[in-house]
This record gives sequence, C-alpha cells and structure tokens, in this order.
Amino acid sequence: MKKMLLCTTLLFTGVAFAGGGSSMPMGNTIAAIVSNDPNFSTLLAAVKAAGLVETLSSPGPFTVFAPTNAAFAKIPAADLNALLNDPAKLKAVLLYHVVAGKVTASQVMGMSSGTTVNGADVKVSMMDGKVMINDATVTKADIMASNGIIHVIDTVLMP
Repeated sequence: MKKMLLCTTLLFTGVAFAGGGSSMPMGNTIAAIVSNDPNFSTLLAAVKAAGLVETLSSPGPFTVFAPTNAAFAKIPAADLNALLNDPAKLKAVLLYHVVAGKVTASQVMGMSSGTTVNGADVKVSMMDGKVMINDATVTKADIMASNGIIHVIDTVLMP
C-alpha cells in the first residue's frame, strides 16, 4: 500500500515550469516523451484537467499504457467532456493506465493481469498475436524513458 501511494505521489509531481505557467517536462522522462509527441496531446490535456502535475519526470520507474488521441476520439464527445469535467473520475481513469515498475513488452506477454496505480487490475491477454490490455491493443511497445517505459494503446482503459 505504501509503495502504491508513493508511486501515485511520484506520478504527479516533478515537472519543470516554463514562463506563462505552461509545463515542460525535462529530459527523456515519460512526461517529456508524452508532452513532445502530438499523438498524446489529449492525454496531456486530460492530465492537466484532472489537476495533476505529472511526476513522470521523477525517478520512477513506471510503466504507462498511453492512449493516443485516436483512442480518446473513440469516446463519445459528451462522455469525454463529462469525464474531463469530473477531476476525481478523470484521475481514477488516468491512474488506471499506470503500473509501478518497468514492465517490458516481453514481461507483459507473460502476465495474465497487472495491478495499476489506482489499485484495480487490468487483464492482459494475447489475441491474433497482439498484446491486449483489457480491450485495448498495444500498438507500439517498449518506448524507453529514463524513468520507465511506455506502451502505446488504441483504446482508453476504463476502471
């Protein structure tokens, strides 16, 4: 429990702030990779809407199942807007995409489930030679960061 709370705390602290109040994660951290990739702009906006400051710049390590903009686009607009306007629910959804520790694709393939930072488990399976996290397909794996690893997914995970 202490490890999970520590990871949750670390997950949402540690971003350097640039002028004008915008955040710019430094280096090759998970936060920097996500913030510098336009395919993750909705994920970044969701993190800000939840009132969370990413600690994905902290030492970690973390494994993040990162939904792309296209994944967020699968959510009906009204539902997405409701989620973005409910910081508590949004925080729970975002924490459901993070696993403490660095879990590579080959390790994920040997798992049947994993416990996320929000405390709920995700189901891990193989379908047609592809790794599935619940109903999301891992479309790109093992994006290495200085503080963990990113696996890109095509669907937003809902706890």
